[in-house]
Amino acid sequence: MMFSRVLRFLSPGLAGLFVLSSAGCYSRYPKLVNKTIVQVNEHSLTTKDFANQLARRLKDLDAFSAKDPQILRQAKDGIINDFIIKGLTLDWARSQNISVADSLVDSTVDKYRSNYPDDLSFRRSLAQENLSFSEWREKLRYSLIEQAAFKKMNEKSRPPTEAEIKKYFEEKKDLFKRKERVFLRQILVDDLAKAELMKTSVKTKDFATLAQKYSKAPEAKAGGAIGWIEKGTVDFFDSTFSQAVGSVGAIITSPYGYHVIRVEKKLPASIKSLDEARPQIIRTLVAQKEQAEFIAWLDHQIRSSKVSKDYDLINAINIDTKGSDE
Repeated sequence: MMFSRVLRFLSPGLAGLFVLSSAGCYSRYPKLVNKTIVQVNEHSLTTKDFANQLARRLKDLDAFSAKDPQILRQAKDGIINDFIIKGLTLDWARSQNISVADSLVDSTVDKYRSNYPDDLSFRRSLAQENLSFSEWREKLRYSLIEQAAFKKMNEKSRPPTEAEIKKYFEEKKDLFKRKERVFLRQILVDDLAKAELMKTSVKTKDFATLAQKYSKAPEAKAGGAIGWIEKGTVDFFDSTFSQAVGSVGAIITSPYGYHVIRVEKKLPASIKSLDEARPQIIRTLVAQKEQAEFIAWLDHQIRSSKVSKDYDLINAINIDTKGSDE
């Protein structure tokens, strides 16, 4: 159902009705819409900005979900938390002389624009998010400042020790279990008759050469080598686990066509070695440390900053839905 979202203030002292998609409605209640709903040091989030962000967060939901109290509360909390973190990050970045040059912002803008066929398509994508180009550019600038700030925060973070890596591996071995695997090579064609011809041909001709010539799969150039497949990963390949190494099984039908498959190698279920698991463990431990350091940083910043919220105004905001024919 098509509907517009309406920002309704339930508090008797805040009577008013605003259609979020229509900026003109705000001008009827200038004092209310410019009221500060969250303050972080010198950064203010007004009711109007809060409402616009709330509309963006809920725009893809149906009317029933948009009015759900739990969903609405989560959306509000997300906006408030993001604003607090943004304000604290900007202030800390300024204290550390962290800034982003316009040239970097411009080159990053160009990089994103290059993903679209033309500027009109790019602008339309912003319009769908109810964002002006200037708003989006500032969001991008903040993202770059945030990246630089977090990099600065983690400069002194030490890498995981060998003892920490081994301890994690021993305690979390279940995470490194590896299912039975097969290394497959295939010829993928569009019709059954062609598949049957390929299955006959591989008895006397080189499988990889036939795959390069006839297969329509992406890996055709590599002689049809799919690579290692774990059991249960691709359902229509599960039958290949009962094939002997070097054998070509029955033709498999899938939404992609007809598969003639040869099993090249097999490996039983196993647990990764410490060396195999090491890169994954290091990424996990680094992420955990960075998360812990960020939480500690955020706690310190909140305690040493002026952060205030207008809970009455936050709680007074509700979402109504109205049919497009109203």
